[in-house]
Amino acid sequence: MMRQNNNDPRDESWIDGIIDNLLSARNKKPGTPVDISVQDATNLCNQAREVLLSQPMLLELGAPIKICGDIHGQYTDLLRLFEYGGFPPEANYLFLG
Repeated sequence: MMRQNNNDPRDESWIDGIIDNLLSARNKKPGTPVDISVQDATNLCNQAREVLLSQPMLLELGAPIKICGDIHGQYTDLLRLFEYGGFPPEANYLFLG
């Protein structure tokens, strides 16, 4: 269950709760919806945008790194990649799509 103590997207416990909620789909049938509010999805996208815009255009990546093709937005494929290769930040990934 999601441990959402605070609805402030800048709060680390809020992000952890969203991640816990999204990872709850791991042991369910592919295509099972994950319950996330529109406000939480919007806040998550805004936070991700801020992080991406703060990073340089060219990244120097250290080895080892797993290079993945386009998963076409398939969340279950993303979870499967993480199951096989390890979850971030324990494993490094570069997605090409």
